[in-house]
Amino acid sequence: MWSLSVFRNFHPIAALRHTRAGMSSLTQSFANQRSPRARIESLTPVVIRSHDGCQNRGELHVVSVTGGLLSLARPLDSGSRVKVMFLTQTGAVMAAAEMLKPVSWAEQPFRFISLGERDRRRLKATIQLFLRQHDTGDEWIDRLRAQPVQWNPRSGRMPKMILAVLTLAVFVCAVIYGIFLK
Repeated sequence: MWSLSVFRNFHPIAALRHTRAGMSSLTQSFANQRSPRARIESLTPVVIRSHDGCQNRGELHVVSVTGGLLSLARPLDSGSRVKVMFLTQTGAVMAAAEMLKPVSWAEQPFRFISLGERDRRRLKATIQLFLRQHDTGDEWIDRLRAQPVQWNPRSGRMPKMILAVLTLAVFVCAVIYGIFLK
């Protein structure tokens, strides 16, 4: 557990009560379990506010309770801390987030740093609603991951045979070329 000494200007009990009451910790408690994701099909505008007050606009493409994927006109700096605000089918969500490394010029993932309990409930309800409507979660990913890798030891023979045939052809051409030049 972290020390309360960093919050010297807060009363320790008040600091604990405030931290535990409103925000949920978003550490990866289940590292092997992937959070359900909803691929947003309709236009979902997002407002991103940085700490210096600058605002950017984008669209939300994928969302989960741990983060999401945004479409932006210009990617933000990786590691920058921002406030993300968007409207879901179950209400508005506003949370602190960290921008991750862009996956393309137009798409950039983010992870939630802190998410209020009310916002978390709205997000979970939105994702559950999406999964019920589409009945296409990430089962295909799980099936693909569960398949054993099929390795065929014979597949390495073909490049070796091609190399051997090409070497032999070059050797024969060199001999023939050498015979006719003399």
